[in-house]
Amino acid sequence: MKIATDELKAVTVILRTSQAIQEVIRKDVSNYGLNPTEFSVIELLYHKGDQPTQMIGKKVLLTSGSITYVVDKLVNKNYVIRKACPKDRRVTYAALTDSGMDLMNRIFPEHKLIMEKVFDQLEADEINETIEMLKRIGHRAKSL
Repeated sequence: MKIATDELKAVTVILRTSQAIQEVIRKDVSNYGLNPTEFSVIELLYHKGDQPTQMIGKKVLLTSGSITYVVDKLVNKNYVIRKACPKDRRVTYAALTDSGMDLMNRIFPEHKLIMEKVFDQLEADEINETIEMLKRIGHRAKSL
């Protein structure tokens, strides 16, 4: 029987941790009739303002086909509108509607508290160290 290396154990821990955090997010945002992908798009627009739809996909890790579908769903829920770029007609922006802004003003403080609970067993320096280590691992993985 072959024993797993520390690196393989680390991969397993990272993936399981990611799944557990994603499940916390899924449960939280489902209370508001959203899935995690919809929430990530609304959250991006809430914090960064209007965004070109093709850039949203890159920022929330979605393909261009998926982002169109998600934005369509958010438009149908009246949380997002599409706006033409005044400088380049080929570019379309997604923007929060007043309803989308009201929703985020109402739910984001609670979501933030839930995310803080995920990390409440760590000190601030441990959180920052974790961020830096995961970034290094991610950059290395991308380079392979």
